[in-house]
Amino acid sequence: MKVQANGLTLPWFLAALLLAGWPTLGNCQKLVQGEMAGYLLVPHEKVADTFNGGFSLYAAAWPLLKEYPGQRFQTGLFGTWMFPQFDGKDPANFYTDIEGGLGWWRDTRFATETPKFIMGGVALNFSEWANGPGAGQGRNWNQPKGKYGVAQLSPWVLWPPDGLNIKQGTCGELVGYGYLPLPLTPAKKTTAGKNVPTGEHSWTLFMNTGNFKGPVAFFTPYFWSRATVDKPELAGMFLDSRPAKPNKAVQMETQYVPSVQVTDSKGETWARVAPTSFPRNANGDSAVLHRITAYNKKALWDGVKQWLEGGEAVSGKIDPAQSSVHPFTGKGGATWKIYKPDDKKEQKTPLAWASFAKPVALEDNTFGYRWNKEMVSQTDSKDGPLVTLPEYFHLVKAKDKKPEWVVVQAKDVPAETGLTEVKFSRPQEAKPEAYVTPTEAESSWKKPGPVAGPFKAYPGDGSELTYYWYRFADQPAILNADLTDQEREALQARVEKLHRTWKKDREYLPPPTIGKLADIDPALILTPPQGFEAGYVPIVTRQGVKIGT
Repeated sequence: MKVQANGLTLPWFLAALLLAGWPTLGNCQKLVQGEMAGYLLVPHEKVADTFNGGFSLYAAAWPLLKEYPGQRFQTGLFGTWMFPQFDGKDPANFYTDIEGGLGWWRDTRFATETPKFIMGGVALNFSEWANGPGAGQGRNWNQPKGKYGVAQLSPWVLWPPDGLNIKQGTCGELVGYGYLPLPLTPAKKTTAGKNVPTGEHSWTLFMNTGNFKGPVAFFTPYFWSRATVDKPELAGMFLDSRPAKPNKAVQMETQYVPSVQVTDSKGETWARVAPTSFPRNANGDSAVLHRITAYNKKALWDGVKQWLEGGEAVSGKIDPAQSSVHPFTGKGGATWKIYKPDDKKEQKTPLAWASFAKPVALEDNTFGYRWNKEMVSQTDSKDGPLVTLPEYFHLVKAKDKKPEWVVVQAKDVPAETGLTEVKFSRPQEAKPEAYVTPTEAESSWKKPGPVAGPFKAYPGDGSELTYYWYRFADQPAILNADLTDQEREALQARVEKLHRTWKKDREYLPPPTIGKLADIDPALILTPPQGFEAGYVPIVTRQGVKIGT
């Protein structure tokens, strides 16, 4: 097989690369595919260990790359990792947390330049993970691996298995989110029939966006504790029972941005990276994180517990007096490197990030970047104002310094390399396979089954969602949460209280003091059908390609 690229006939192996989405290059004999990856680090001051009742933050959402580069692309935007807090030393060989956030992932099937949001709960040592209602590790329902780990709580937000869509065209607006525990189910002395306990923490995702505010979904306590059925020595060590560490790493984790390397006739190596951008405000700066806050458990838990046990109703507003905001230090680091991913002998070489990006505390509670205007370009995309980072780099191997990729202008790159001809365009990929939930009559999706549907929704990623309305306690995640019928009915009654009182247009998280809130894709904001306003939730059963696309 041969194809044409820039007037050249390519052999089959290069043709395969092009068809897979690799950039095109006229000087194909010197074409070396590479990538840029690493972390952007955000130092911030610590708060007292007593603020262990959850967190919230505001993260900017924007199109990191000019064009989506295909399913190899994986990067998060700025976010954090929430681990359980222990009284002493953390246990060895023990990993479990809530991560996720805004970004793109290799298993994203309906991706666009606009990021999506996932919940990212990780069970013991990545044995399974839960990304949202009906979404987890893999798509084999015979091995759920976290796909029943999250229960839908809101009757106003529809959660696609591919991730929660942010409105197309979002560019620098803030997505507010965080996790706080709700006392939805009492602690249990046994788990799955074994003599190990399950705690009472239902860690709940709260969001603050332009068109929705409030709790969306929660990790069932059993998602965490089920690991103790086989490992009883770990009982009481997961987030169903433990508080959360208040002092968390905050970073932007980038696993792949496409690049190309070329060595010229003089033995000098040059690289080009896919156009990578950050949001830009009126001053040319980029505000990417705002108001990272840790909460005392009294901020929400105590009042809700009293209410759900028969006391007076509470508004759901999280008490700012029981919180502590992490000030930013104005410092920051970067470990972004450019390298050839398949060359195990190659040293991963850092790029000179500090030459064009300066981390700054734009306010005490706002982190961002101030750019070297001689090295970046200010652009206006179809989505909004952006700063586009340098694309061209030269590998410098000075004797008295470690190798480094330094920024150069396009005019400084030798013409023989052909780098200016490289096109980082969206690849032609096969139509994504649909997400489909179990259809067997005896499955928890069908028995007792939904009360209304099917209905359709069409988010901006080009997919078609099929969803049904379920009675809250009859949704598959709750049926697989190790609850008795009596426990499920008690939970149903509590959720009905929440639905009647906690509406989607009141304040829950402390609001931002800068910028504008992003919107969730409007196609995912629902109004419950008449009669289903309290105690019912929408659940997606299929996500596939929209007919005609």
